[in-house]
Amino acid sequence: MPMDPKWLDPREDRAWRAFKHASHRLPVRLQRHLLRDSGLSEADYEILAVLSEHPAGRMPAQEMSVLLQWEKSRLSHQVRRMQERELILREPNPADARSAMIRLLPAGRRAVEAAAPLHVDAVRRHLIDLFTPDELDTLAALNERILRHLADEPFPEHCAPQGLSH
Repeated sequence: MPMDPKWLDPREDRAWRAFKHASHRLPVRLQRHLLRDSGLSEADYEILAVLSEHPAGRMPAQEMSVLLQWEKSRLSHQVRRMQERELILREPNPADARSAMIRLLPAGRRAVEAAAPLHVDAVRRHLIDLFTPDELDTLAALNERILRHLADEPFPEHCAPQGLSH
């Protein structure tokens, strides 16, 4: 028989609901700006940003999947769509014949370089500029605490994402 839950008091409920709604609405707003300003989806931008920051402008698909915390199938479908638009190229990995490399193409580099200033402006407007420097430090520390906690907590076997190792 399950024990009675420890219900949230009004302060806890306020904090939970504010966090929940903000963590949903902020990415939606940023995605809307990104798509409107650059024509890139959030997934496009994430892949292009990772590749543009990588010294060679290319990386193994498996490494990207782990870095983005995406399932292999999600990455594969996204790469296919972006390859059709000539933003990136999927090519054989010379170091491992069983895997592929994802390479940034010139059009992809131009797209991410054009989108980045607009995206950072939206991030500033809808998040960063709302806080004082001390509040930003607190926000970072609180979110880092949540992330450390979640990293330490293993997924139950039936809930673990397919293809990702933790």
